[in-house]
Amino acid sequence: MKVLVSTSSFGKADPAPLDELKSKCEVKLNPYGRKLTTEEFADLTEDVCGVIAGVEQITREVLSKRPNIKVISRCGVGMDSVDREACADLGIKLTNTPEAPVASVAELTVTVMLDLIKNVSNMNASVKSGKWNKMTGLMLSGKKVGIIGFGRIGRRVSELLEAFGAEVGYTDIEKKDTACRFMEKAELLKWADIVTIHSSFCEEGEYIIGAKELELMKGGFLVNTSRGRFVDEDALYAALSSGSLAGAALDVFEKEPYEGKLSELENVILTPHVASSAKEGRAVMEMEAVRNLFEGLGI
Repeated sequence: MKVLVSTSSFGKADPAPLDELKSKCEVKLNPYGRKLTTEEFADLTEDVCGVIAGVEQITREVLSKRPNIKVISRCGVGMDSVDREACADLGIKLTNTPEAPVASVAELTVTVMLDLIKNVSNMNASVKSGKWNKMTGLMLSGKKVGIIGFGRIGRRVSELLEAFGAEVGYTDIEKKDTACRFMEKAELLKWADIVTIHSSFCEEGEYIIGAKELELMKGGFLVNTSRGRFVDEDALYAALSSGSLAGAALDVFEKEPYEGKLSELENVILTPHVASSAKEGRAVMEMEAVRNLFEGLGI
């Protein structure tokens, strides 16, 4: 059986998942070292029966031309990059790995949040350039942190933040069984000192954080380790440049690798989509994706 591994980082943290996959399947790897375009995905899946998928868009149009695909095993949590209705209609088994990346993503979220409010990266760059520039930072203790999306990752982030003494509120499509305060999104944006996105869905062509939402976040900070397309990057650049937003930390972008103008700003921390890439968590996630694929293929 031939399968495609479309996620470009597969097997790099630990070779065991790739070795396990090769023990039962002929494996085709992503040759581009980045997220595939829809056209590249179509070309690479012409002769495979299964896919271990990254975050590339997998559309009904492509799937309808690939009756050979029987299983798509998402290596990660979010399923919004895959047309789930098309998979159901075409009889394609679709799975994900919802538990494996939770701790890694939550830890990176809090890491960049602390870096952002304490100016760690900026001071590091300053000292390395020969300058002794002491920058005044902020404390996470006592800050109001608003979480957009209170699933597994959002809940874990709240637990970590509470240990720092932060006050946590959240918004979601429904109220959760938690001591954290629930608010509608607009109220949350006005209330929070820091907003962090952990949603798994947004209507195509819309933003969770656009110009209107940024206007509500007067002087606040934004963190996004969820999906790049959830944030209007042009509106974010304008808000950060004007000072109406104090800072932002992004691990995900509308187009990756990122080459945009946010990299010009000192009040932005940019990381290359690595939130789920801690060695321990990545290896667990990839092995789970392999086993989901095997189960779907019946091997």
